[in-house]
Amino acid sequence: MPTTPPSPVLVTEHLRKCYGSHVALDDLNLTVHRGEVFGYIGPNGAGKTTTFRILSGLLSPTSGKTLIAGQDVTENPDLIKRKVGFLPDNFGVYPTLRVWEYLEFFAAAYKIPRKQRAGRVDFCLQIAKSMEFKDKLMGALSRGMKQRVGIAKTLLHDPEVLILDEPAATLDPRARVYMRDLLRDLANLQKGILVSSHILPELAEVCDTIGILSGGKMIACGKVAEILRQTRQSRIVEIHVLQGGDRAREILAAAPGQWRQIDPTDGNSLQLRYEVLADEQQLAKALFLLMQGGLQVVNFAEIPADLEDAFMNLTQR
Repeated sequence: MPTTPPSPVLVTEHLRKCYGSHVALDDLNLTVHRGEVFGYIGPNGAGKTTTFRILSGLLSPTSGKTLIAGQDVTENPDLIKRKVGFLPDNFGVYPTLRVWEYLEFFAAAYKIPRKQRAGRVDFCLQIAKSMEFKDKLMGALSRGMKQRVGIAKTLLHDPEVLILDEPAATLDPRARVYMRDLLRDLANLQKGILVSSHILPELAEVCDTIGILSGGKMIACGKVAEILRQTRQSRIVEIHVLQGGDRAREILAAAPGQWRQIDPTDGNSLQLRYEVLADEQQLAKALFLLMQGGLQVVNFAEIPADLEDAFMNLTQR
């Protein structure tokens, strides 16, 4: 049976924000679907924070509109408070409160009925994998623990959209793995998730879609693989031979396609790296020529493009 395509839960249409003559956001069109993790990246000053503040109801756009679950929140700003959960990169904690007390305080602020608060707190702690430190003091938590409690706080009013600003910043590797798994779990709950991070390899692993912002404009948006294909036309190929580095270079210079050695090394090196314009057949032919030439090839592999490459290429144009 054909599957139903995911429905958009967050849409911005021609969103623009000006501070005097400075244009912080320029014609931003953004779509996040239910069950999707959307990675939102850009250099400092690109407009990410402005976007998040508008989407969380803290700032009004100069023009354009935002739709959440099909409703125009620029005309009904109170809708944002019910439909969106926002976790900024630095959020306030009350160090003398225990985790459950901290969350019950915010549950009351969200006007969750008193009889439902304890159950809702436990439910959100379980989703955020934070139940084990329910009775700990907020001031005694590590950065990673606080981030997970922050996620639980953001989930209390059951928002349809989650906006997470640098949730993995300053976390140790183990905590980043927890956060990555948590984002996928939240997407599986059919939340629409908009997340920013400077840890681009992490985003590439967890995100379904990436948007790259520069100078207030969305300069690239799509599936991670699509963006990588757009930003690097050539291939990077690494070759390791057991002997005959010079001979390998001679063969590759005459191989089909265009082979340009990068990271030049001395003639004795057996580890070779090339930027290559060649299709699959031409690559196979180059490997065949090396082996036909009597060279023992230990490794012949393409190094895939990564999100950091794409980001640097796009934002320097």
